[in-house]
Amino acid sequence: MDKNRIKGTIDELAGSAKRKAGEVTGLGELQIEGMVQQVKGKIENAWGQAEEAIQDANAEAAVNHQSRIEVELECAAVPIQPDERL
Repeated sequence: MDKNRIKGTIDELAGSAKRKAGEVTGLGELQIEGMVQQVKGKIENAWGQAEEAIQDANAEAAVNHQSRIEVELECAAVPIQPDERL
Protein backbone atom coordinates (compact mmCIF):
# COMPACT_ATOMS: atom_id res chain seq x y z
CA MET A 1 0.00 0.00 0.00
CA ASP A 2 1.24 3.46 -0.92
CA LYS A 3 2.30 5.85 1.87
CA ASN A 4 -0.27 8.41 0.67
CA ARG A 5 -3.05 5.85 1.02
CA ILE A 6 -1.93 4.96 4.55
CA LYS A 7 -1.69 8.61 5.56
CA GLY A 8 -5.04 9.30 3.91
CA THR A 9 -6.74 6.49 5.80
CA ILE A 10 -5.30 7.76 9.09
CA ASP A 11 -6.48 11.30 8.34
CA GLU A 12 -9.95 10.05 7.40
CA LEU A 13 -10.28 8.11 10.66
CA ALA A 14 -8.89 10.94 12.81
CA GLY A 15 -11.11 13.46 11.05
CA SER A 16 -14.15 11.29 11.59
CA ALA A 17 -13.35 11.00 15.29
CA LYS A 18 -12.90 14.77 15.60
CA ARG A 19 -16.13 15.44 13.74
CA LYS A 20 -18.07 13.07 15.99
CA ALA A 21 -16.45 14.53 19.10
CA GLY A 22 -17.47 17.98 17.92
CA GLU A 23 -21.04 16.80 17.41
CA VAL A 24 -21.20 15.27 20.89
CA THR A 25 -19.65 18.26 22.65
CA GLY A 26 -21.40 20.86 20.51
CA LEU A 27 -18.11 22.38 19.38
CA GLY A 28 -18.66 23.55 15.82
CA GLU A 29 -14.98 24.31 15.30
CA LEU A 30 -14.01 20.74 16.12
CA GLN A 31 -16.69 19.42 13.75
CA ILE A 32 -15.37 21.59 10.93
CA GLU A 33 -11.76 20.65 11.69
CA GLY A 34 -12.76 16.98 11.56
CA MET A 35 -14.57 17.38 8.25
CA VAL A 36 -11.58 19.17 6.73
CA GLN A 37 -9.25 16.42 7.93
CA GLN A 38 -11.58 13.76 6.48
CA VAL A 39 -11.59 15.48 3.09
CA LYS A 40 -7.81 15.80 3.23
CA GLY A 41 -7.60 12.07 3.94
CA LYS A 42 -9.88 11.23 1.02
CA ILE A 43 -7.73 13.33 -1.31
CA GLU A 44 -4.52 11.69 -0.06
CA ASN A 45 -6.08 8.28 -0.48
CA ALA A 46 -7.21 9.08 -4.04
CA TRP A 47 -3.73 10.42 -4.85
CA GLY A 48 -2.18 7.20 -3.60
CA GLN A 49 -4.60 5.13 -5.68
CA ALA A 50 -3.71 7.17 -8.77
CA GLU A 51 0.01 6.67 -8.15
CA GLU A 52 -0.50 2.91 -7.76
CA ALA A 53 -2.54 2.78 -10.98
CA ILE A 54 0.22 4.61 -12.86
CA GLN A 55 2.88 2.29 -11.47
CA ASP A 56 0.81 -0.76 -12.43
CA ALA A 57 0.22 0.59 -15.93
CA ASN A 58 3.93 1.33 -16.38
CA ALA A 59 4.86 -2.16 -15.19
CA GLU A 60 2.37 -3.76 -17.57
CA ALA A 61 3.59 -1.61 -20.45
CA ALA A 62 7.15 -2.69 -19.74
CA VAL A 63 6.12 -6.36 -19.77
CA ASN A 64 4.17 -5.92 -23.00
CA HIS A 65 7.06 -4.05 -24.57
CA GLN A 66 9.51 -6.79 -23.57
CA SER A 67 7.16 -9.44 -24.97
CA ARG A 68 6.94 -7.61 -28.30
CA ILE A 69 10.74 -7.41 -28.46
CA GLU A 70 11.01 -11.15 -27.80
CA VAL A 71 8.46 -11.92 -30.53
CA GLU A 72 10.28 -9.68 -32.99
CA LEU A 73 13.58 -11.40 -32.20
CA GLU A 74 11.99 -14.82 -32.65
CA CYS A 75 10.49 -13.77 -35.97
CA ALA A 76 13.79 -12.35 -37.13
CA ALA A 77 15.49 -15.67 -36.33
CA VAL A 78 13.12 -17.65 -38.58
CA PRO A 79 14.34 -17.68 -42.18
CA ILE A 80 11.86 -16.28 -44.64
CA GLN A 81 10.95 -18.67 -47.42
CA PRO A 82 10.31 -17.17 -50.82
CA ASP A 83 6.72 -17.46 -51.98
CA GLU A 84 6.65 -20.21 -54.56
CA ARG A 85 3.49 -18.81 -56.12
CA LEU A 86 5.33 -15.85 -57.60
